[in-house]
Amino acid sequence: MTENAYITNIAAFLPGAAVANDQMEALLGLVGGKPSRARRPVLRSNGIVSRHYAIDPATGLRTHTNAALAAEAVRLLRNDAFSLDLIDCLACGTSIPDQLMPNHASMVHGEIASPPCEVVSTAGVCLCGVTALKYATMGVQTGEFRHAVAVASEAASPILRAQFFEEELEAKVSALDAQPALAFGKDFLRWMLSDGAGAVLIEPSPAARGLSLRLDWIVERSFANEMDACMYQGAEKLENGQLRGWMDYQPHEWLERSVFTLTQDVKQLNEHIVHYTVERGLQEVQRLKGLSPEDVDWFLPHYSSNYFRDKLAAGMAKVGFAIPCERWFTNLSSKGNTGSAAIYILLDELFRSGRLSVGQRLLGYVPESGRFSTAFIHFTVCDAGSA
Repeated sequence: MTENAYITNIAAFLPGAAVANDQMEALLGLVGGKPSRARRPVLRSNGIVSRHYAIDPATGLRTHTNAALAAEAVRLLRNDAFSLDLIDCLACGTSIPDQLMPNHASMVHGEIASPPCEVVSTAGVCLCGVTALKYATMGVQTGEFRHAVAVASEAASPILRAQFFEEELEAKVSALDAQPALAFGKDFLRWMLSDGAGAVLIEPSPAARGLSLRLDWIVERSFANEMDACMYQGAEKLENGQLRGWMDYQPHEWLERSVFTLTQDVKQLNEHIVHYTVERGLQEVQRLKGLSPEDVDWFLPHYSSNYFRDKLAAGMAKVGFAIPCERWFTNLSSKGNTGSAAIYILLDELFRSGRLSVGQRLLGYVPESGRFSTAFIHFTVCDAGSA
């Protein structure tokens, strides 16, 4: 039996107080004892003015693990109609789990300590939050689950701290490099990423009171058959475009080459992200779902930087899917780039804004530069009387 699936509650958790641009380097630290030359131009370009870090400003120590961030968001779903004891599926997505094993969802389940249920972890970069959402949604639609929770979380700040780059600089000094500096592809990401988590409760009926979001469809596409990796961790990119993974290095090289830090091929990102994740992705949506821009009341784009906003709009127009900017909803400037959790945090803010009404249609867009993937998500606003 196929049922509808509804998001009946949404929650977001952002750790600590908002961190302004001029506070970032004090929290993350100076690499090599020198201010970053990339910080100011990257921040001017990305348009982010505040974000959140799971770092205690007094001690520099972590306040939350990744699993703990996810658990905080899940706990915020509790209300008079829902307790954590009812969860029958917990689907968790994250880019950087706290450990290689056990899987991230098991750790989140342990944090919330709810009764036994099905758990699943989805891996990737920004898209893993969508794949967690899709798994939970399909389970409700087929009648397998009645109270599925999907959650995405990111704790990027620990690996953005200066101490994770010091050994690489020391190795360059030892190699008599006259001006050792952190590669731009690594330094760039220190000023782009932040921490946070979002969760949704998915049920086969809308909430008895207030608004719900019917999950109509999710279209995902990978273009890894055409593109090399662009964003990676635990590896280095070779001249031929292939990745050399951490197991092929000597242990001392992991630190000397900062193998476990996040790296972005910025040139590849700039040249290809719009074509693959916007133009090609929207063409698939139009082909499969017959959607037109006039059908969309709210467009919720996840983009990593305000630099890409105009490029995104141009790509949409190129394939005949221009949506006026007054129908866009974004909170990048105030919440930062929270990766896989961003679409959840966007949904939470719009859901609570008072700007939604029954019958409106929402289109979410989530690109991933890992090896170029994209997702579009369609929701319809409803209530108990309109489902």
